[in-house]
Amino acid sequence: MNFKQLSQQYKDELLDRVLPFWLEKSQDKEYGGYFTCLDRDGRVFDTDKFIWMQGREVWMFSMLHNNIEPRPEWLECARQGGEFLKKYGHDGNLNWYFSLDRQGNPLVEPYNIFSYTFATMAFGQLSKATGSQEYADIARRTFDIILSKVDNPKGKWNKLHPGTRNLKGFALPMILCNLALEIEHLLDEDFLRSTIDTCVSEVMDVFRRPELGGLIVENLNSDNSLIDCFEGRQITPGHAIEAMWFIMDLGERLGRPELIEEAKNTALLMAEYGWDKEFGGLFYFMDRNGNPPQQLEWDQKLWWVHIETLIAMIKGYRLTGDSRCLEWFERVHNYTWEHFRDKEHPEWFGYLNRRGEVLLPLKGGKWKGCFHVPRGLYQVWQTLEKIQKEENEKYASIATTN
Repeated sequence: MNFKQLSQQYKDELLDRVLPFWLEKSQDKEYGGYFTCLDRDGRVFDTDKFIWMQGREVWMFSMLHNNIEPRPEWLECARQGGEFLKKYGHDGNLNWYFSLDRQGNPLVEPYNIFSYTFATMAFGQLSKATGSQEYADIARRTFDIILSKVDNPKGKWNKLHPGTRNLKGFALPMILCNLALEIEHLLDEDFLRSTIDTCVSEVMDVFRRPELGGLIVENLNSDNSLIDCFEGRQITPGHAIEAMWFIMDLGERLGRPELIEEAKNTALLMAEYGWDKEFGGLFYFMDRNGNPPQQLEWDQKLWWVHIETLIAMIKGYRLTGDSRCLEWFERVHNYTWEHFRDKEHPEWFGYLNRRGEVLLPLKGGKWKGCFHVPRGLYQVWQTLEKIQKEENEKYASIATTN
């Protein structure tokens, strides 16, 4: 495998095709924020603004400005989105709405905890890019609200009847693993360690189940036991694999190679479990008992599932040298670039049927925005460059020794 050539492929796709698409097509020059409902060539087909997507795009362009190079157009894109979010995205007490109309009027109440998590990510990176204490305060205060909601993320908007089936979900501790590192610069070291330890324990010791051979389940009883119902049987391969590269990053940050090894092995397990042996690609939802899943879209192939798998596998290879990770990376790379990349227009398709045929030609919508594709391209590009650098240093060291 030619790491140099692959690295260039991911870098060029990010900088030359994907980012220009979002810079040009998504910014609302009249009211601020971003359009995310974009058809195949970038035409806006709906003007509602979803807080998840707004926060993710602010984060993306802030992060790129901070980590690649300080391009003025990236910073301006992030800043105008941040100002729109600051002004319209919450109720005045940093309770973040789910969606707004184009002008910024609230449409859906703050029932969704991930509006809060992506607002935290957005203002955390934007504070780094601008040096703004106001943005830093928004990020830290929102993070505190998230932690206060861990036991009941939806609060008064929880539609489940209390006391009958009290479920806890994998998604929140999973994303907190990543979020803690995102705003590391705003947190006290002891508090950061405590938060990370709690999240890692939830992901690796609670939702990862030894009685299921190490598979990660999406929902558990509040007492951490398995439950036999639709939600309790749900396996979401993409979620689990994405969480594993978060854990690998934490393992590297904390100097815990055993944690990296566990995360790598779990990513390999989940990929093998979730791979469609007949048509290729990874399933969206599965049932751990082999029953029909409740989601009618269970067998669709989604962009983010495959992109997150690419990140996990190339990181797993770099950090452990396990050749199985490289084999999986190559398999998923071939599938992803063949099926999701639009060869005629910038950005990638998001939704395929089981056979790998495009279901929706959109490039952005209510759930797909400026996030998984560019973040994945960035992460894989950067990891491949690290592999090259580390290999060069190893060979140089051997040559010096000889």
